[in-house]
Amino acid sequence: MIERTSDDTEPCNVIPVTLDANFFFERAVRSLDRFQYDKALKNFRKAVEYEPDNPVNHCNMAGILSEMGNYQASNDILTHVLEKIDPAMTECHFYMANNYANMESFEEAERSLVTYLQEDAAGEYLAESEELMELLQYELDRPAPLIRIRSREGVVEHDRARSLLEEGKFPQAVKLLEEIVKNTPDFLAAHNNLALAYFYMGRFVKAKECLGEVLEQDPGNLHALCNMAIFLQYAGDQDQLAALLRMLEATVPFHQEHVFKMATTMGILGRHKTAYGHFRRLLKDEEVGGDASLYHYCAAAASNSGLYSEALRCWRQAAKLDPESAVPGFFLSQLQQALAEGRAMSPVSYNYQLPFQEQLKQWKDNTSSFTAEVRSNPLLRASFFWALRYGDSGTKLQVTEALRWIEDEEMSEVLRELLEQEPLQEDKLQEAALLSLQRLIGSGPEETVALKEEREAAPAQSHKGLPEWKEDWQRIVDHTLAVMDRRYDALQKKDAENLWKQFIGSLYPDVPRFSHTEGWCAALEYLTAKLHSRPVTYREVAQRYDVSASMVSRYARRIDSACGTLNLIAEPGDLSPSTEKI
Repeated sequence: MIERTSDDTEPCNVIPVTLDANFFFERAVRSLDRFQYDKALKNFRKAVEYEPDNPVNHCNMAGILSEMGNYQASNDILTHVLEKIDPAMTECHFYMANNYANMESFEEAERSLVTYLQEDAAGEYLAESEELMELLQYELDRPAPLIRIRSREGVVEHDRARSLLEEGKFPQAVKLLEEIVKNTPDFLAAHNNLALAYFYMGRFVKAKECLGEVLEQDPGNLHALCNMAIFLQYAGDQDQLAALLRMLEATVPFHQEHVFKMATTMGILGRHKTAYGHFRRLLKDEEVGGDASLYHYCAAAASNSGLYSEALRCWRQAAKLDPESAVPGFFLSQLQQALAEGRAMSPVSYNYQLPFQEQLKQWKDNTSSFTAEVRSNPLLRASFFWALRYGDSGTKLQVTEALRWIEDEEMSEVLRELLEQEPLQEDKLQEAALLSLQRLIGSGPEETVALKEEREAAPAQSHKGLPEWKEDWQRIVDHTLAVMDRRYDALQKKDAENLWKQFIGSLYPDVPRFSHTEGWCAALEYLTAKLHSRPVTYREVAQRYDVSASMVSRYARRIDSACGTLNLIAEPGDLSPSTEKI
């Protein structure tokens, strides 16, 4: 009401009221503060009437309708904004996705959310979108098609690379991670995992360079610091390692992932009591406390720290949680035996698997089991990578001979690299690598020219120093292959030939005269059969060559002693720094 003076001629105390969009907007906000949605909606509609081309007012009205449960009406308004007013207002897609999810129209929600993530490079609602995406993935029981999402650039590829790392496919992971860090240099998790992939493959310099780039951008990055500590230990840089360890041991991580990273790192570095403390923290978390592998990690840390009663308790709990696994029972029996004998328990690996030598006992007569284990166990694959690059010649030879059975493209690539980039000095190793590579990529007419050249070169490389190959040496090979003809395939016969060449090379220049040709042939066939896990006896082979079983046994032992044909594979070691989870 406007007051007037007594003579009613001139007004005073006039308060002008401007009815515009801001006026109704403010009234709508006050109504919202009082949870008066009907009034708020009415005022937002008036604001839209005054400024029909302002997309914010339309979105506010859509938001009120959504709060009131009128999701379809809300989406109609948001669609109008995108089609008629401002197509660049990409957040409308996010709002629509939420409305569709509330309507349980999950397919429509997914389409709207993916559209938002594809078109909004800034990713204003990225965190909220991740949560909604998890909900939709659960409801639809499948992952969303995220390949082209700009706001998640590199994330999808990184998930794939991490899977490759966990599968032990390190060269493939490296290629993908190198592309990711090239395109998104600030993607630190990708840098960390690339460093790990390099490390698994023995490429220390590249690994440290990668971590240096991470720490330059984020000096407190825990994953990078832990990985760097592991790298320094393997490099033998005790001065830098000591300083870094002091800092890490004084750090108390908060996030579960960081606690696990710290625990595994301390275990690898031999700080078992510190590792034990972190694993105990993880066991108190209800979400992970039921994990048998975590109890094994804690037991390993306790055992390596001399806390045997705690180790027994943890392995017993692991056995209850994972009754089908042989791992807890094996270590329980080992520890109980050590305690009964009054001696210290041998060091325990943090890997949730049987010790390598124990696995070899099981694999010896079952190559298919060995093949499956190598393909599925990334830690075992990492050990093989490591052994082929940095193991001693004996370990390299044993691992190389084992790899001929797994028919794995990844291992084929590693063996090629071993032959091409690191010339092998020992005859046995050169021969074994060539044979393994031959089996891995296949034999016959489809062999590559490169492999044929390698095979042709093998005898010359394997018998350096031999002035000539004598006729009586070749006679034994020829007769053995003739007798083996129909019972053995081409690759097995090739193994017999190369085994004989190894034997001659190991004896030279003191090669004896082989007077009992048939006996040596029988021994050569016997060892070849055993090498390929074929059931055979001395007597059976002796009958074929018309010699005594004792002669076959004696000659076979001489060849085996010189060539190490049936030796078991040595355990390459424990190298299991954990990858960074995203």
